[in-house]
Amino acid sequence: MISLRRPPVWAALLLCAGLFTVAVLGLGLVRAAFHDEPEPAAGERLVVADAPAPSEDGVCGTVPVKAARELRGMWLTTVYNIDWPSRPGLAEAQVKSEYLKWLDLAVAQRHNAIFVHVRPSGDAFWKSDYAPWSNWLTGKFDDTDPGWDPMRFMVDEAHARNLEFHAWFNPYRGTQPAPSGTGTDLSKLVKDHPLLQHPDWRIAYPTGKTGRLYFDPGVPEARKFVEDAMLEAVEKYDVDGVHFDDFFYPYPEKGEDFPDDASFKKYGKGKSKADWRRENVNTLVREMQTRIAEMKPWVKFGISPFGIWRNGGQGSDTAGLESYSAIYADTRKWVREGWLDYIVPQLYWTIGFDKADYAKTLPWWTETVKGTGVQLWIGMADYRVGEKGDWSDPGQLDRQMALNDKFGVQGQVHFSAKQLRQNRLGAVSRYVGKHYASPALLPRMARLPSAPPAAPRITGAQRAGSGAVTLTTAAPGGGASWALYRTGDGAAALVATGRAGSAVVDPKAPAGPATYCLSGLDRSGNEGPLSSPFTIAG
Repeated sequence: MISLRRPPVWAALLLCAGLFTVAVLGLGLVRAAFHDEPEPAAGERLVVADAPAPSEDGVCGTVPVKAARELRGMWLTTVYNIDWPSRPGLAEAQVKSEYLKWLDLAVAQRHNAIFVHVRPSGDAFWKSDYAPWSNWLTGKFDDTDPGWDPMRFMVDEAHARNLEFHAWFNPYRGTQPAPSGTGTDLSKLVKDHPLLQHPDWRIAYPTGKTGRLYFDPGVPEARKFVEDAMLEAVEKYDVDGVHFDDFFYPYPEKGEDFPDDASFKKYGKGKSKADWRRENVNTLVREMQTRIAEMKPWVKFGISPFGIWRNGGQGSDTAGLESYSAIYADTRKWVREGWLDYIVPQLYWTIGFDKADYAKTLPWWTETVKGTGVQLWIGMADYRVGEKGDWSDPGQLDRQMALNDKFGVQGQVHFSAKQLRQNRLGAVSRYVGKHYASPALLPRMARLPSAPPAAPRITGAQRAGSGAVTLTTAAPGGGASWALYRTGDGAAALVATGRAGSAVVDPKAPAGPATYCLSGLDRSGNEGPLSSPFTIAG
């Protein structure tokens, strides 16, 4: 899963014994041109040889450029403070410091995106007109304002490191179980909480101490409200993506059915309850895609569903819980209808697992997205490394990512951040060394607006004692980021990327002469033409 959830008892056998569980789980913006530094006050000015004209697209002088194109990200989970902040109620300075360390980790592992849990359960990590401040941040349930803007800080700092920021929302969860959350105790909700103001939107499920409140997906006004609550963040902040995980209708627990008889009676319109529930989720997904595109057409919309749509037939060669029938998520339909820009199925099983073999579920998903324009990224189960059985093999994720490459997967998102830091069994170091050894550009998203910038110019260079080379540049503007290539071995390889306006630096330049080309990219991953080659002396 993305936010770790606990499978129901009857479904646990379909996954893996020992599954770690937690019951919770722009184009229109003015951007700086490439960084244009003044003449350095100290340091040797390098001898240069600048080509007379910009290179052809994809060629640096006479050699082709090469760069990996894939999304690399991690989920930063806030619910129950799984990843961040380390505990609720921390001072602003500590919350910021911890967040920056996660970004440092992402950069060190050559990621290009981060997925941050900003609406874990009807709350918000920004000042919202629709939801109270998250207690996972403030340590309180009374809508205490922390006195600063976490969302702006998170987005700005991610962008400063050229990381896409995907705002991760849980649409329908209203609370989390007590005592960490308010559970189903209405007296603990803030007085203007929407589930107090609109009792017909409110459903408690399941019974007992693990109960939580939900916004009823079957009530059109409730659906519109949660859409508005999430889109508020899109309107206020420069996010790159809107991201859901697998929580729509809740996973079945203890044999209880989700108690939505009242809304079904009112809005069912002759459908079976299962079909009606699926259509409610379909409507949410379709409307969110439409409304995001109308508001900010460059913002990506994606979902990370449970890894099985249906078993057998047109479904995958699996024998596990089905998202289609268990949680009413018709994930294949979302892809076929083009309601998503990307999909990140949670393939949290090993290669060879009998109920859901990674080597069988992956080809089904690659076939499902074929020809749709929807990009396939895979949710990777870093959290399972070290469990008994096949997960005790530190090479499991490495082999899964090799399969991803074989089948043309366009990215990976790793669950969750703390496992990337822990690096159990050395598994993270292993796959980073093999699959993330060099920087990568984001995959082009042809569904989104295209405005590749014109070719920039490299005007000078300075070498530091560390070996890094900083290039001075000039650019016509309009780009969101830059890509720097260095020639060698018959090609020009990608050596660094950065946000538009940041210094253009090759951090590991060779001691001898080096030739560079620079390009700009728009927010959809479209790359403009390369600069003229620029050679520095040794």
